[in-house]
Amino acid sequence: MPPPCGERIELIVDCSIEHQEYIEDCSVCCRPIVISLVTFSGEIDSLHVRSEDE
Repeated sequence: MPPPCGERIELIVDCSIEHQEYIEDCSVCCRPIVISLVTFSGEIDSLHVRSEDE
C-alpha cells in the first residue's frame, strides 16, 4: 500500500475489530498516514489509506 511518499509498505492490522481508523507514521518518510479499515467475519472488507491533510 503506498503512503504519501509513494513507497510500498506493509501494515499489520487487527481484523477482530470491525471498524477502525488510526494514524500511523510511514516507515519510509515518517509522515502520518490515516488508515480506515472495515472487516467482516475476520476478513478485510475495505481499506482506505490517505495522508493526514486530505
